[in-house]
Amino acid sequence: MKNALDRFYQFLDRPLFGWSRIVLALLVIPIILALGQPLWRISMQAPQYPKGLYLDIYAHTVESGNDNRDLKEINILNHYIGMKTIDRAELSDLDWIPFALVALVLLTLRCAAIGNVRSLVDLAVVTGFIGAFSLFRFVYKLYSYGHNLDPTAPIKVEPFTPAIFGSKQIANFTTSSFPQTGSYLIAVFALGVVALTAWHLIKGRKDAARADLLARTESSPAVS
Repeated sequence: MKNALDRFYQFLDRPLFGWSRIVLALLVIPIILALGQPLWRISMQAPQYPKGLYLDIYAHTVESGNDNRDLKEINILNHYIGMKTIDRAELSDLDWIPFALVALVLLTLRCAAIGNVRSLVDLAVVTGFIGAFSLFRFVYKLYSYGHNLDPTAPIKVEPFTPAIFGSKQIANFTTSSFPQTGSYLIAVFALGVVALTAWHLIKGRKDAARADLLARTESSPAVS
């Protein structure tokens, strides 16, 4: 067992397979495209808004429908229930996302050019951390918006968490929250990195086990 683990750890320092370097280089394309695409859309429908209102969250900014006038309307509605104004300053969490995506691009290109299996594992871990942290901050921001209501607001509502994924009824509004093109592009990148990492680790483990079995077979005394 120890020899098998030693061989597996040695495999982590082996260069990546040639075809996987090409795949890694191609995987930066979805990340780059994601920088200019909406990551998430939050929309609201009600009888008085037959066409609905929506808000698109990008990696670097926030835009809304109706030539960006929906954001003003949403903030007016939020004011009546005591919710904070949605603006770029309040969404300062977005500031680090472009840098994180660019860092992933650079790390991926470095891994594709000179990386080994160990660096591929590191890339998968960093990708997972950035994805999990981004989702956590998004959920936390929505939670804080719905739970830090002004007690002097004209309309009293119980603290709530806006829809995170799917649809939710709040008063006479149906709010919906779904990922958009940018999130799907990032998911393609993440799944590609995870698949490559899994392939290398599984093959490395099998190669180590095979080599260990061969070594034990060769070292066994011949039966006369």
